[in-house]
Formats: sequence, structure tokens, C-alpha cells
Amino acid sequence: MSNVRIVAKRATRTARKTGKKVTLDDVWETINEIGKAHAETEAAMKEVRKAHAETEVALKETQRIVGDLGNKFGDEAECTLVPGLQEKFKQFNFDFDTISRNRKIKNKEYDIRAEVDAFLENGTQAMAVEVQAKLQKADVDSHVERMEKLRKYADLRGDKRAYFGAMAATVVAEKERDYALENGFYVIEPSGEDVKVTKPEANPKIW
Repeated sequence: MSNVRIVAKRATRTARKTGKKVTLDDVWETINEIGKAHAETEAAMKEVRKAHAETEVALKETQRIVGDLGNKFGDEAECTLVPGLQEKFKQFNFDFDTISRNRKIKNKEYDIRAEVDAFLENGTQAMAVEVQAKLQKADVDSHVERMEKLRKYADLRGDKRAYFGAMAATVVAEKERDYALENGFYVIEPSGEDVKVTKPEANPKIW
């Protein structure tokens, strides 16, 4: 049905309701009303699209700010907890020669990718430390997966050293601390003006 016939039909219905005879003026009046309604709808949709675009911009800015804050807190946690770890681990009979920050591993063939915040090592042992501002259960689970990747990557390279893991955070609740220890990780956290390292009650897990 053409637009003209639709308009005419609508005008006829309107006229019947009012008991009037349909005239050309009635048809044009209906056309004008439809055009006005269409223009108002377009204007409203334009405002909706504008508001949506502004919301998208605000959301991206919020995500950027949150990301920057997360990075800032993570950097501060690393600066607070990582220095001096070589000396701290000597109480557990570790003698690490070197410590490196943001250690990356990658193997495309076996789809292995991981990054370690702090990596301590010597000829027979290695310690992978994950650093967070606040320790969460999900962080522990992620580090377990990371340790498995490190083990696989080491085996592919003929690295037979014993791999250990540790969780470090500036805020550690008792529940999350226990969960990390249960998974065989050392826990590194602030203690007054110092940093303390807690060993798992059972033997630390070796990967």
C-alpha cells in the first residue's frame, strides 16, 4: 500500500469518527501531522544517539582512570614489597643470585604466554612472585595457572630447576592469605615498617 493511500485511509477514519466528509484538506492535515511526528521522532532519536555517544566517552574515560589507578597501586605495591626479597628468602634457605622485574615468557608453538612481576633465581631454583595491591582468591588461581605455564616453558627449554611461587600484596585478608598458603605459595606482605614472608605450613609447592 502506497504512503498516499495510507494517509488517505487514516484521514478517512478520522473523518468518520467526527462525522465529517473527507476532504483534500483533511488528507494534507494528516500528512502534516505525520511529518511533524516523524520530525519529532528523528529529533528525539538524535538526542538519544548524542546521549549514548557521550555515555560511551564517559565510560572509556572512567575505564582509563580506573586502569591508571590500578597500575599506580600495582607499581606502588611492587616498590614496597619487591626490594629486599633476596635477603628475606634466605631465612627459608634460598640463595637467589638475581632478581628481575616484569619477566615475560612466550612460546607461539605451544601457546604459552605469561608475565611475572618479580622473578628470583639461581642455578637450581626459581621463585615467581605475583604482586597485587589487594590479594584476591582469583589472583591465587591465576598464579597457579601461571606457574603451570612457567613449568611447561622451562621443560621445553631444558630448564630442570625447581620452581616455587609467592603472592605479594599490600592488603592481605586472613581468608585470602590462608588460601594462598594452602596452594603452596609463600605470602609477602607489609608488617609495620618492614615486609614479612610467610611460608606455607605444609611444604611449599614445587612446580
